[in-house]
Amino acid sequence: MKDAMHRSGSVVAARREGPRRFRRRPATCCSICSRRVWFRPVRLSEPDGVPEPRLSWVLCRQCYGLLLEEMERSPVRSPLRLRIAMGIVASERWSEAYPTQSRGYLSDRRWIIFMAVGFFVALILHLVLIVMVASGR
Repeated sequence: MKDAMHRSGSVVAARREGPRRFRRRPATCCSICSRRVWFRPVRLSEPDGVPEPRLSWVLCRQCYGLLLEEMERSPVRSPLRLRIAMGIVASERWSEAYPTQSRGYLSDRRWIIFMAVGFFVALILHLVLIVMVASGR
């Protein structure tokens, strides 16, 4: 076990999974940035003093480092400190926190390409059908 904050006692219990030889686990995703965590994910769970439900997260190294920085800066010293810091880090790093115009643009562009290909295929099929009907007489 590793304590996230050493000054105020054990606030965060973090477990790092070491390499296991015979046990294969699929890659997990980070709870904040949704990236795959292939090696040594950091699992966090809330301490005993928080109100129910007690939450737990799986973090990548970058998000865990940012979480530790946020907890060091935080003036809050209650058991809810981890949940508050997690919310602040998630609001900055979550991939869909700031919607961009490029996502809508890419989605529209895919539909336009799909419709263009569909019209082209329909045009070719009609052309083949017309040639078959004309050559049959």
